[in-house]
Amino acid sequence: MKIQAAVLREMSDAHPFAVSQPLKIEELDLDPPGPGEVLVRMKAAGLCHSDLSVITGVRPRPVPMALGHEASAEVVEVGSGVNDLRAGDLVVLVFVPSCGHCLPCMEGRPALCEPGAATNTVGELLSGQRRLRDKTQPVHHHLGVSAFADHAVVSRRSCVKIEADIDPVQAALFGCAVLTGVGAAVNTAEVKAGTTAAVLGLGGVGLCAMLGALASGAREVIAVDLHDSKLALARSLGATATVNARDPDAVEKVRALTRGGVDYAFEMAGSVQAMEAAYRMTRRGGMTVTAGLPAPGQHWALQQVSLVAEERTVKGSYIGSCVPVRDIPRYIGLFQAGKLPVDRLMGERLALADINRGFDRLHGGEGLRDLIVF
Repeated sequence: MKIQAAVLREMSDAHPFAVSQPLKIEELDLDPPGPGEVLVRMKAAGLCHSDLSVITGVRPRPVPMALGHEASAEVVEVGSGVNDLRAGDLVVLVFVPSCGHCLPCMEGRPALCEPGAATNTVGELLSGQRRLRDKTQPVHHHLGVSAFADHAVVSRRSCVKIEADIDPVQAALFGCAVLTGVGAAVNTAEVKAGTTAAVLGLGGVGLCAMLGALASGAREVIAVDLHDSKLALARSLGATATVNARDPDAVEKVRALTRGGVDYAFEMAGSVQAMEAAYRMTRRGGMTVTAGLPAPGQHWALQQVSLVAEERTVKGSYIGSCVPVRDIPRYIGLFQAGKLPVDRLMGERLALADINRGFDRLHGGEGLRDLIVF
């Protein structure tokens, strides 16, 4: 079938994107779903820094590639062997398909699925196939999803069926921002009630980490960002204090507010400088968690003596250490109960044709979670 998709043919950091147009809306051929695969019609797709980092080349991927990884969709057709989904089902798409058979999957850590990581890296579906073509030229899939398109073929292992009565546009956020942010607090850090936390970087993932820490019962949650508008939103969502990251005394202010540092510091900006600040904000015996993804060549100089003498913990968090089929329904339930107001993180609703302008907004840092709505 013929589809419309946002295709990246050459990585570029030429701003504004609305002028340079790194993403081109093109007509592609989409092959039918193979065994274990599903044809879906997109409902909404969020614009995320993980997409932006591919556009700019910070995280290189093979091109041409149809981008997009955070989305909700409606099932249109299923391939052979798919017996638990049918046309009309609402699904949230997950950007690491889990094979269920490798060691990490069997240990209950599907975010680290080895075949899923391997096929994502080369732009294939979990089957090792590509279903996108520009005439005879294959087009790569982005993280097994390629959500910036009106239709996609994905692995069944990339789909979580949604039984709850939820706006499909809101559901899209649960595929990345909510999974990654809330999961970092709930699963990776296992934030305890009565503790303290700081979140550095208030994009969609960072704000979700803040909400996750609050929902876990943290008594103090300090929000840190470069933009006063983001800090104001954080206060309205329950942050007990805010600190502008431009303040040269930001670390000392957080330590003073928490009498020596926080129990948990979350680095969500994808910045080595932010990681250094997060580590310094963490108290003795505390935990520093990062879900940020800076360029692969960047390194953080860890002060090893403090790690040992202060019994610190440093942890990475990918997709919030989540089990998506377990956690997405749980987080939707918390949202419906009013404990995770992720709807307030939604920004502009854009047409696919406006996608480059949307990434200009994301690059500027002021926008919330903008979405392409189909």
